[in-house]
Amino acid sequence: MSSAAPPRDDPRNLFGWYMYDWANSAYILTVSAGLIGPFMVRTIAPEGARFLGVAIPPGSLVAFAIGVSAGLTFLMAPVLGAIADFAGARKRFLLFFAYMGAAATVPLCFSGAGSTVRTLALFVTAQTCFVAANVFYDAFLPSIASEAEMDRVSGRGYVYGYVGGSVQFTVSLLLLLGSERIGISQVQAVQASMAMAGLWWAGFTLFTVKYLREARTASRLPDRYRRLPGPIGYAALGFSRTWRTAARVGRFKHLLVFLIAFMFYNDGIQTVIQLGATYGTETLSLGEEFLMATLLTIQIVAAVGAVAFTRLAKRIGTKNAVMTSIAVWAGIVVYAYNMQTAAQYLVMGVIVGFVLGGSQALSRSLYGSMIPTEASAEFFGFYSVFSKFSAIWGPFVFGAAGVLTGSSRTGILSLIVFFVVGFVLLWFVDEKKARVTGVFE
Repeated sequence: MSSAAPPRDDPRNLFGWYMYDWANSAYILTVSAGLIGPFMVRTIAPEGARFLGVAIPPGSLVAFAIGVSAGLTFLMAPVLGAIADFAGARKRFLLFFAYMGAAATVPLCFSGAGSTVRTLALFVTAQTCFVAANVFYDAFLPSIASEAEMDRVSGRGYVYGYVGGSVQFTVSLLLLLGSERIGISQVQAVQASMAMAGLWWAGFTLFTVKYLREARTASRLPDRYRRLPGPIGYAALGFSRTWRTAARVGRFKHLLVFLIAFMFYNDGIQTVIQLGATYGTETLSLGEEFLMATLLTIQIVAAVGAVAFTRLAKRIGTKNAVMTSIAVWAGIVVYAYNMQTAAQYLVMGVIVGFVLGGSQALSRSLYGSMIPTEASAEFFGFYSVFSKFSAIWGPFVFGAAGVLTGSSRTGILSLIVFFVVGFVLLWFVDEKKARVTGVFE
């Protein structure tokens, strides 16, 4: 049995999709990018920790935690995507991981000095669920937006996220700045801000619950899978479809080259985003208020940048616009390596904000234009595999640099390799030849 899907470009359906970006951006901005790194450095484990006899600086702890969560998602995403495509359950998976992630975020308000293991466990859980939910969120794009509108819809989703995240982030920043006036400590303000981010994530996801729709299907498992217990049968089906997709993606050279290129340049982007505040804390000794003000600036500029790069894509093509953003990212890490002052950090934040929205939104829409709609979750599972596989290595390089040299400057500079390789590979991608048609014929 099945129900009809809403037409593409349907305003109510698009609104429900946009609002999930509004909801989850509070977590990624306030907690993951903004507070967890400085909180670990200054409060949870200022002396770091020891693992197998090796001293790990506090900033490296956060980097390794992000790498672990990326690894977990790397293992889960393609299988979950295949199952969701077969069962027509993208929305259910999206909501499951969204609320699991929010449930892990709120208890971070109880973290304090010495609670290293507990804090890292909650953070890894929230981060993993955030990324897993986005597999299914991204998978909606080809089915809710027409090809002509895909760049615009993808970009607008990011704009909703930047605006929504900025609103919640501003409340958290004001709480930090006014903590003494209302009789709470800076630590309590940070704890309250992380809890608010989790509640924001859960609360605004209700708009997605109400407005986002998909065609519901009830397909019978093939006989060889129905003989297995329900969850195991679906897992086996997921692995089977994942391997089939891997084999078929391998037949499309340009699509595969795009994914590898994305794997490299996204590694650098994600590492800069996730560890920028940690880098500012350890390297420049910047305070939470300044770091959060810079992140807010990034969000505001990113909303403008997403629109600007969407317009640029219409003029020079989506691929060329993405390549332009990658070249700017390479310049950013060289600039960051040489930074010495807070003013320079703020300038870097403005540049990051401008290219952030364009590089992410256009990469997603470029990929979405190449894949078959009927298997979008499965193919976006692969998109997530490549993006999260890359996101494993950047944070680990950053963390390893901190362990080996005692400074993160070498780690930030090493990211230029990812941007250069990604740029060169993307150069050889032919967008028209990359489009996948007839995959399931």
